[in-house]
Amino acid sequence: MHVHHAARRATAARVTLLTEGTYPHSHGGVSVWCDQLVTGMPDIEFDVIAVTGTGRESLVWDLPGHVRDVLSVPMWGPTPDGRPPRGRSRSRLATAYEQFLTALVDPGAEDGFAPALHALAHAAAAAELSPFLRGDTALRILTAVWNRPGLAVREARPTLHDALTATALLEHALRPLAVPPPRDGVAHAVSGGVAVLPGLAARERYGVPLLLTEHGVYLRERYLGYRTAAYRWPVKAVVLGFFRLLAQESYRQAALITPGNRYNRLWEEQGGADPTAIRTVYNGVDPAAFPPAGPEPETPTLSWAGRVDPIKDLETLIRAFALVRAQRPDVRLRLFGGTPRGGEAYRERCEALAAELGHADAVTFEGRVDDIKDAYAAGSVVMLSSISEGFPFTLIEAMSCGRATVSTDVGGVREAVGDTGLVVPPRDPAAMAAAALELLGDPGRRRAMGEAARLRVIEQFTLRQTIDTFRGIYHELATGTAPTPTRVVLPAPAVTGTGSLTR
Repeated sequence: MHVHHAARRATAARVTLLTEGTYPHSHGGVSVWCDQLVTGMPDIEFDVIAVTGTGRESLVWDLPGHVRDVLSVPMWGPTPDGRPPRGRSRSRLATAYEQFLTALVDPGAEDGFAPALHALAHAAAAAELSPFLRGDTALRILTAVWNRPGLAVREARPTLHDALTATALLEHALRPLAVPPPRDGVAHAVSGGVAVLPGLAARERYGVPLLLTEHGVYLRERYLGYRTAAYRWPVKAVVLGFFRLLAQESYRQAALITPGNRYNRLWEEQGGADPTAIRTVYNGVDPAAFPPAGPEPETPTLSWAGRVDPIKDLETLIRAFALVRAQRPDVRLRLFGGTPRGGEAYRERCEALAAELGHADAVTFEGRVDDIKDAYAAGSVVMLSSISEGFPFTLIEAMSCGRATVSTDVGGVREAVGDTGLVVPPRDPAAMAAAALELLGDPGRRRAMGEAARLRVIEQFTLRQTIDTFRGIYHELATGTAPTPTRVVLPAPAVTGTGSLTR
């Protein structure tokens, strides 16, 4: 899908945002961040290459005139057009694909990943990669590669079904390589992973500088997701090998990496990113758009805002609420936010848990709210229960609204909150309940914490600071004054005997 805006003018820089599952086709924290960045810089022309699910997703943001072009890349949409290569092209691609797969499963061959990926990118640009990956040759190559003597993956006895599954997952993951990459300006990937692929192609073909902003740590979230996925170990080895080496190559090729918090920075450094190419830039909110929320609700209430998703761990929040209610039967829990398509089963599981614990009457799923400020105002205390976060918008928005918070100690949460809220370990209902009860029982402390939280946002986390910083970075990269990237190597995940992944 293309969206064109005719208005063009001379600008100081052009930026192509590379997104996955977020702006401009969905709501959520990263999408809000993109919208703020774009609307805050009317002096810069933006294009967007958006990796989506099916390609049928509609635009949910009003795009200003200086967003010239939106190109949607469906990872799970219709089979891409094209014909498999023939003759010499076919044997060149087969050789490159063998080198690519070998890098994924053989720790001694990882240097082959980058050149092989670029060869696959050129085949994708000619509309030959996807048809090739759907053919028998690709299956035969994978079967031969992972059955080589001495490889750990061979011990798991990969089957033909494993080969079909892994090849299909790679074919979908590599689809963004077929997009025409930006030829000038700055390519700004707002997550790691497959969104970076057009940026790597732009860097290799046209020398376009790559800027990488990870909100959550993409690779860590893939490890978390695949640990419980139903795939057999050989499939996980191939797919996670791809994401690990893609992260390594992204870090190596990025002119600058701008994590949203120090926690992500540590992950990126541990992952091998050159520390001199990393600059932490905090997310910001407009304190005028999130003014003090005013009086608390008459009924003591815990409120939560976000998308209904397993990574937000609402089950721990509901279990904590049950413990709170054992001591304070008058308390309510209100959950504000939409359920993404495909997430309905998770929401039903959470509703069933509330009923099973005997609190269905006191837990309400409010759905999407017209004004997110209402979600924060609805709580005596605002809760955050996630198992993974970057620098969560809902938290700094709630702080700007002057509400006391209880949050899990993940990502940049501790950096955001300081001493203006309580921070508890993730997946610990008892600790979360104790913190909530502590604040519910002390109105004076809640009020003082809320006032201190708003002051902290005004001093450290304003939107203006964020936009000014990125405008400076865009100009810096466009004029070629960025740090030089260096070679990095990411450690492989440890493999346990059960075929799960640990980190």
